[in-house]
Amino acid sequence: MTKRVVIIGAGAAGLIAAGRAAEVGAEVILLEKMAEAGKKILVSGQERCNITNSAPLEKFLEHYGRNGQFLRNAYHRFFRDELLALLARYGVETQEERGGRIFPASGKAEDVRDALLRYATTHGATLRYRTEVQRILVADGEVIGVQAQNGERIPAHAVILATGGAAWPATGSTGDGYRMAQELGHTIVPLRPALVPLTVAERTLAKALQGVSLRNVRCTFSMQKGAGPAKVLRIPYPMPPTGEMLFTHFGVSGPLILTASLAVVDALRDGAKVVLHIDLKPGMTEQEVHARLQREFEEHAQRLLSNQLKGWVPAALAEVLAGLSGVAADRPVHTIRAEERARIVARLKDFRWEITGSLPLASGMVTAGGVALKEVNPVSFESRLIRGLYIVGETLDIAADTGGFNLQAAFSSGYLAGEHAGSGGLRN
Repeated sequence: MTKRVVIIGAGAAGLIAAGRAAEVGAEVILLEKMAEAGKKILVSGQERCNITNSAPLEKFLEHYGRNGQFLRNAYHRFFRDELLALLARYGVETQEERGGRIFPASGKAEDVRDALLRYATTHGATLRYRTEVQRILVADGEVIGVQAQNGERIPAHAVILATGGAAWPATGSTGDGYRMAQELGHTIVPLRPALVPLTVAERTLAKALQGVSLRNVRCTFSMQKGAGPAKVLRIPYPMPPTGEMLFTHFGVSGPLILTASLAVVDALRDGAKVVLHIDLKPGMTEQEVHARLQREFEEHAQRLLSNQLKGWVPAALAEVLAGLSGVAADRPVHTIRAEERARIVARLKDFRWEITGSLPLASGMVTAGGVALKEVNPVSFESRLIRGLYIVGETLDIAADTGGFNLQAAFSSGYLAGEHAGSGGLRN
């Protein structure tokens, strides 16, 4: 008898799972509640789809923080080279860009989605759109099928839960998988937004700087709990020594901020006060900044402070820095005393913002939290609680920083779940 596999969710993990399960001989039914497949793929990487990354395995795993080791077995079986070869078979050539990011050479995310659709349908998978699953059916600790929202029951020997996270709900990622897994006894690690912009206490200043982008700056964070001493907040993902950030009307965003955001969100949830420290001139020591600023003040004695600082930072930020230093922006620099100049230098090397929170979960690029990894087999992605149930992609408690790491996790987990579910699977 042919084994039937039902897959819930036609995103990155679900599509590749459907292709692999069908490829190994299963009857595959892929259920998607939206009107089309892969909507999150289509908007990923600014609609170009950052498929994966060229980093070597050990460095690659670092980008998932403490949960990265869970993926080690999966990546030994199906990793970047295997993924790119599969996509190439279905017409997608790729290219590597800055930071090791790998994109389709066409620059079109839809090419990746369409290739995965061809992979699934070529091997006989059936796709059903606008079919929302209400619950997974279980008897005696084993999957027997699913029940759709309209009451229809679809029998199955295995079910792959590939519903994604709760970020970007417009793409269909509304957290359905967490509810279904929890109903079957799975532990859900609290959901938090990852790769999300942060809000600040200094809203008036933020609005004044809205749209200002900074390059080649260093961002660090400190945290303080109660009356205890402030200490450096450890970021679980690799932080580049310098990079880019952006001011918004509510706070801060950009690559450096997004990479650190989950650690900040967790520290705030733990009751800590968190402060962002921006070094606007990381290539210079404080003494070097002081000496250069003094020299410039002497060479351009009649120049106004705001105009002088525009040679250091964007114009809007020059005005703000002057004000925060307690020095009027329209003062000629020859009137500025040594202690006032020292305050300006301090701001250039340590521009501080108190972080108050983040945008909501729906605004994050990725959902952190999800099904506890201890309850899932890292080789097959089968549930340790329910036989025949496989859990993949963002529904798991796996979240990485930007650069193609999250999609690779979805592709690898989906592929292996499809393989095991379609061929008989592994028992715990």
